[in-house]
Amino acid sequence: MDSQSLVDHLRELRTCLLYSAAAIFIGFAVAYSQIKIIGQWFFRPLLLVLPPESSLIFTSYQEGFFFI
Repeated sequence: MDSQSLVDHLRELRTCLLYSAAAIFIGFAVAYSQIKIIGQWFFRPLLLVLPPESSLIFTSYQEGFFFI
């Protein structure tokens, strides 16, 4: 096993953190662009058991903004 200095470890950590942040940002962007499809997928089981001619309601202010 190769011994690394503290600076080498910090460089490697910085690289890993940058890759992780980029992957999280790309994943968020892809998920946000498909929010309608994801919302329909999550709400499908609930909508299937609701009576006809009924709809979902939101009980707090921020709930309505999640899947619009």
